Amino acid sequence: MGGAVSAGEDNDDLIDNLKEAYYIRTDLVERAFRAIDRADYYLDEYRDNAYKDLAWRHGNIHLSAPCIYSEVMEALELHPGLSFLNLGSGTGYLSTMVGLILGPFGVNHGIELHADVIDYAYQKLDSFIKTSDSFDKFEFCEPSFVVGNCLEIPPESRHYDRVYCGAGVQKEHEEYMKNLLKVGGILVMPLEEKLTKIIRTGVNSWETKKIISVSFAPLVLPKHSPKSKAKMAPLPKYEVRTLQELARICIRHTLRVTPDEGDGQSRGRGSSFSVGRGLAAAGLHKYGPRFKRRRVHRRHCNALMLATRQAVASSGVAPTSLDSNNNQEGRAEDEEAAGERQARRPMRGSRQAGRGRLVEEEETVEEEVEERDEEEEKETGELLRPQPAVNLLRERILGLPLPEPLKMYLLFYREK
Repeated sequence: MGGAVSAGEDNDDLIDNLKEAYYIRTDLVERAFRAIDRADYYLDEYRDNAYKDLAWRHGNIHLSAPCIYSEVMEALELHPGLSFLNLGSGTGYLSTMVGLILGPFGVNHGIELHADVIDYAYQKLDSFIKTSDSFDKFEFCEPSFVVGNCLEIPPESRHYDRVYCGAGVQKEHEEYMKNLLKVGGILVMPLEEKLTKIIRTGVNSWETKKIISVSFAPLVLPKHSPKSKAKMAPLPKYEVRTLQELARICIRHTLRVTPDEGDGQSRGRGSSFSVGRGLAAAGLHKYGPRFKRRRVHRRHCNALMLATRQAVASSGVAPTSLDSNNNQEGRAEDEEAAGERQARRPMRGSRQAGRGRLVEEEETVEEEVEERDEEEEKETGELLRPQPAVNLLRERILGLPLPEPLKMYLLFYREK
């Protein structure tokens, strides 16, 4: 399933396309998508396909199409502090994006049928934490994954604010999925070939909305003989954060929301640690399509300016100056010239031909400006590839008068 938007050259380009197609509609979802490069969750030999709006599968590893993940993220209506359960958590790509929004006081759990996929997901999660600058732009709710069949969750397990199922749900399992929700919670799942959003409005009441048509592989049914007892798949345990972890979260948040150098204004502390304020708001778009558009805009302006100069020169009319009262000087001369212009009206036919030549000249000028811009880009490497922004939070932590082990703890033991 996928192919609803055109392929992008990079992750930002893909997100731009999803926004233009109205799959991504809110700022929070856009930030989460931009913060995590989809290609990082592909095997190296398949990275060239990462920015296509298509699903990808290799063995047990599977990623849904970007347009599907966009609809899921929007339908879940995420905000900080919620509890989230991902049924069929796969590579952890979706769970990691969700964790950027939930913040440090949310709950982010996943259950996956295949142990090798769990290993792959933890490998990608570890790489994100240790190497991605996006980790410092958000307060992160780290996901926890367990191996098991999502149809064998013990009935006494906790309920969640948000639940997503990444496999096709048979009609007979609809009630089972609904009962994983808290009252007021939202469940998103493929049900009868439709991506479906279900809100639990009461103990025994739900609201259902069909979103888009989808095609998912069905849930794998549990395998056990009639005589054997059903095997339960316990979910990750909910662990209260230690005082040490809370102190770390507080320090990083304080450093993030302090005034940036030079502006002298506080960024505000707000109730959410995860929405990306202060330093977190900087650089979320990264660099890419924004600079491409700037190049195209500059090229268009240059071509228009040169074409205008040619038009003025060919008409023989010089621009008139303004006096102190913003009145044009030489108005009388202009009135005298009006009679001459009346006499020149029969020449319009020749002017139309001249306009055709002017359009051709405009196109030639634009091509020349584009070639010059491309040459400039090759020589300087600055227009489309500016220097990456400095990780200000990391710089501030490293500048603190603290022992190195404590600095490394504040940086989540990261080595870059």
